[in-house]
Amino acid sequence: MRQVQLRTHRLVNTALTGGYRSVFRGQGIEFEEVRPYVPGDDVRGIDWKVTARTGEPHIKSYREERELSVHCLVDQGMGMGFGTRRWSKREAAAQLVGLFANVAARNQDRVGLTLFGSEPGLHLDPRKTSRHIQRLIREVMVAEPHDEPGNLKRVLEGSMRALHRRSLVLIFSDFADAGGRSWVQAMRALAMRHDVIGVRLVDPFERSLPKVGRFALKDLQGGAWNWIDARDESVRAAWEQAALQREAAVNGALRESRVARIDVPLDEDLAAPVLRFFRLRMMRGGRAK
Repeated sequence: MRQVQLRTHRLVNTALTGGYRSVFRGQGIEFEEVRPYVPGDDVRGIDWKVTARTGEPHIKSYREERELSVHCLVDQGMGMGFGTRRWSKREAAAQLVGLFANVAARNQDRVGLTLFGSEPGLHLDPRKTSRHIQRLIREVMVAEPHDEPGNLKRVLEGSMRALHRRSLVLIFSDFADAGGRSWVQAMRALAMRHDVIGVRLVDPFERSLPKVGRFALKDLQGGAWNWIDARDESVRAAWEQAALQREAAVNGALRESRVARIDVPLDEDLAAPVLRFFRLRMMRGGRAK
């Protein structure tokens, strides 16, 4: 916990805070005051009643309602315990939750959490205290992985019922069941009301098979052991082709759902893809679908 807190604290003090504020805005605008019209103001904002009463043009001014509600949905399915580098997917998710939560808190936004596996798990309502953020990180780190894929469709449907005001929804998962696409319609419905981002965690082993000789892999669903000869070039090529097909399925499902995507490889700085996403969305005027 201390290591995660120190790491996220350093990252929060970088360009992440500015990028977050530029990319994610609050819940609309609030009326602030009526003031004299200044050349260049939008004439559609003129307050005609005050203008008629004073004989001088006056305009209504508004300020952005800054507070945003951020909700993190974290997959606790069987694949999230996998990792061949410094972190497992679950540990990387904990760091990213801490990163977003601390940046949000710095901007006076509230952050909530829902863990999900084959069934919905722990739910924490959005808050912005430091103790609450510490608990978010801890709960992701210590949660026991389920022995089945996460039921993304069910947690998305639950979020539709639970989130009453427009929120930023971050989904941390490997999207291992993207081929099923059962959750696409639910995610698309959620994205119509909220700003939804899929944060996909990818271990480099899943993309490229290292040339390490023969080894065995256990099927987490069936429990069977399968021997693989990584010295065989055709085996490595087939492995990479299967990885490309999985990624295409995930990207296609998220694109159909009309949500943004951040791919986070576990062999690089976890904050780097987030920074790239912020820059891309700012270039596109707030959209990075």
